Amino acid sequence: MAKINLLPWREERRQELKKQFLTVLAGVAVLGIALVLLAHQIFSGIVDGQRERNAYLQKHIDELNQQVREISEIDKKRRELLERMRIIQQLQGNRPIIVRIFDELVRTVPDGVFFQSLNRTADKIDLRGVAESNNRVSSLMRNLDGSGWFASPNLTSVKANPSYGEQASEFQLSFVITTPEADESEE
Repeated sequence: MAKINLLPWREERRQELKKQFLTVLAGVAVLGIALVLLAHQIFSGIVDGQRERNAYLQKHIDELNQQVREISEIDKKRRELLERMRIIQQLQGNRPIIVRIFDELVRTVPDGVFFQSLNRTADKIDLRGVAESNNRVSSLMRNLDGSGWFASPNLTSVKANPSYGEQASEFQLSFVITTPEADESEE
């Protein structure tokens, strides 16, 4: 039998396998690094693209918010103008009412009653005057109560005042202005 020494061959084979292993290991490392860099580039591109889209959206959101602010300011101005128009229309509509109130006040005053002062606060009128007798004051209150434009006459005070006459008295009363019902105003 021949003696063959396989040790040098095995050693060469081991060196060759080791070299192949290191080559493959280096190739895998280079490929891994390349894949990591490629993934980094891809994800960086995705993130940058998303940032650009976010910036684009934020720009348009800011523009829309500005438009919403302008719309709300315009809406506020519109409400103010409508309120002014409503007040003006109300004043225009109430303009003849003061004439009707004075006309009705003249109609309710009986003979022998004289007004000294008349103060209006909102829908309440405070009246101070002189009457020839207490019956005239009672008649005035009945007339005010029967009027469609006045309600709730309230006599505050009555004092005798002989300087205006033997039975004369000063009085203070208040009443509320009301608007008559539609059927009464047509009459």
